Amino acid sequence: MCAEVCPHGVFSIEGKKARMIDRDRCMECGACAKNCPFGAISVRAGVGCAWAILISEIRGRAVPSCG
Repeated sequence: MCAEVCPHGVFSIEGKKARMIDRDRCMECGACAKNCPFGAISVRAGVGCAWAILISEIRGRAVPSCG
């Protein structure tokens, strides 16, 4: 479920398990943790959205929407 609800495609599913594939794109919104039926994910509030914007600018990627 975390791969489906993540607004920035941070997760992939491999062998029926979620794997974080791009930590830099995580904006720490908590959607993955709130929707994990197993309670296997925790998210600490922080500067994830600001960090995602900065990394996107530096790497020339599309700037994420943090809304």
